[in-house]
Amino acid sequence: MLCLGIETSCDETAAAVVRDGAEILSNIVASQLDLHAEYGGVVPELACRRHVQLIDRIVQRALEQSRISLDQIDLISVVQGPGLIGALLIGVNFVKGLAWGRGLPLVPVNHIEAHVYGCFMSNPRMELPAIGLVASGGHTSLFLMDNLGQYRRLGETTDDAVGESFDKVASLLGLPYMGGPHVEKLALKGDPNAIPFPRGLSKKKTYNFSYSGLKTAVLYHVKGYGKKRRDPDRISQKERADVAASFQEAALEVLVEKSLRAAGEFGAKTVAVGGGVAANLRLRDLFRERAAKVGIAVFFPAKELCTDNAAMVAGLGHWLYAQDPASATYDFDAIANMDFFQ
Repeated sequence: MLCLGIETSCDETAAAVVRDGAEILSNIVASQLDLHAEYGGVVPELACRRHVQLIDRIVQRALEQSRISLDQIDLISVVQGPGLIGALLIGVNFVKGLAWGRGLPLVPVNHIEAHVYGCFMSNPRMELPAIGLVASGGHTSLFLMDNLGQYRRLGETTDDAVGESFDKVASLLGLPYMGGPHVEKLALKGDPNAIPFPRGLSKKKTYNFSYSGLKTAVLYHVKGYGKKRRDPDRISQKERADVAASFQEAALEVLVEKSLRAAGEFGAKTVAVGGGVAANLRLRDLFRERAAKVGIAVFFPAKELCTDNAAMVAGLGHWLYAQDPASATYDFDAIANMDFFQ
């Protein structure tokens, strides 16, 4: 079965063709990095305009790259939420028209669950039950995964998502948007133990995460206590690498520590990591170093399936439809704050 997937939950316009939920025939992602870089973050109105301009062309490119015609598509899937409501609506309404006009079944999917499925696409023999971690610019969620489609919430961010904290710290250090890859690169030149930044909620018996305190600690270290973002820096260019490395270590250690603690408590032998932060090489190293000591296997998606993309959307759409054809419907709306655990 050939599934066309479409993703417009934030600032990437993406389309992909996937066969039988696993074989990726095409995976086209149009980034809006150039559009939002000067603002240091996503501007929803600009993101929506760009989606409108691009979505038809991106779908055509996905079909062309896969060498599949629209007449050969059996199923369409689209992200229903969570995400920016305007961006979601563009994808949902475009796909509804396309599916209706072609008489094709349409499956709405949850963006966070699609990240989970992306990990399965790269690791089809991953053992369940597993602890799932989705870490990205908009989400930090920890859950017990009894099976695909069966999730129990363990914890989530109480304030800022981990990926967002990377972007904010990058801005403090004068690094370009998007901040994650730039902080990671600068951190390679620094000492991760140079500055004892706080590990949010690490000592409390909770699986929730908090990054606001860590961001504030970085601000005060760079600018001085009680200072604001626009105040002049008090550190040298040489010290910036230590700040990047120490921040990154503090931010990632909490993800690793809580995930492995949850695996021990719930008897899971596997941890599955998804989301844009899953591409961070230091996170992967930390997980593997510490998981090996306690006999836990850790799995990550292929790098192209970490950030927002439509292959994971098409894959999940196929899987949901195969489990229950009634999952296909036109009677749904975009939901900005869609709960992964409903």
